[in-house]
Amino acid sequence: MNSRVNVQAFLDKDSETFSYVVWDASSLKAIVIDPVLDFDYKSGRTSTTSAEAILAFIKSHCLSLVWILETHAHADHLSAAPFLKAATQAKIGIGKHITQVQESFKAVFNLEKEFLPNGEQFDHLFEDGEILKLGELSIKAMHMPGHTPADMVYLVNDECAFIGDTLFQPDVGTARCDFPGGSAKTLFQSIQKLLSLPLQTKLYVCHDYPTAGRGHEYETTVALQREANIHVRDGVAEQEFVLRRETRDKSLSMPRLILPAIQINIRAGKLPPAESNGQVYLKIPLNML
Repeated sequence: MNSRVNVQAFLDKDSETFSYVVWDASSLKAIVIDPVLDFDYKSGRTSTTSAEAILAFIKSHCLSLVWILETHAHADHLSAAPFLKAATQAKIGIGKHITQVQESFKAVFNLEKEFLPNGEQFDHLFEDGEILKLGELSIKAMHMPGHTPADMVYLVNDECAFIGDTLFQPDVGTARCDFPGGSAKTLFQSIQKLLSLPLQTKLYVCHDYPTAGRGHEYETTVALQREANIHVRDGVAEQEFVLRRETRDKSLSMPRLILPAIQINIRAGKLPPAESNGQVYLKIPLNML
């Protein structure tokens, strides 16, 4: 039987982020995973060029966008979920543990009292194991914490999974774990669940940072990860992974867009409320301990 899972990837070269349109061939119902809002840090201006390309693809293929799914509150790009929702009336979903991330960063940024860290900014908070039906597609939400407490993987028809920042391409390794609530030990345990899927399961990454000699790639498999992932291939023990991951994390600088991205993404991509002069502002904490 031919697969009814159709996937189209979109690369945002600035943040090296892959967004995806996934649709059911019979009903033409679709989801978008991890859409990017363009942001010029120097000018403080946003634009929707990348999201408009996704929307144009959806329209040209006569698709009906039903869901916009976030794998987590990204630290490296701003979400375009509200733009796509306004154009299509699709719902925005994320894992239920986003509330932990919201609580942490509400304190970091001393956000307005009206911002409640209860997930109400999203249309739906997925439970671990919850099933979303999309025509003939069955999408399983899988909680995969470690990079953040709230990371989700979306497994479609038991044949392909959209894995966010849990894993990268085998020659790049795994996600960092030094953000609030992150844990290398927890990430290792999550990855073991992911790599217990059938070997032929396709894995679609959220980011790729190509090593020398290749371009950006978005698709890999469980088999390739188990054979060649530089951090967690078969035979790597938990203690070895944790030591390697924590050592590497200490050498990494913060993502270029983490301060604006987190403030936006914990709001489901919405901007902070305008101040008394009608202008919207983002905060930059100085000399934080």
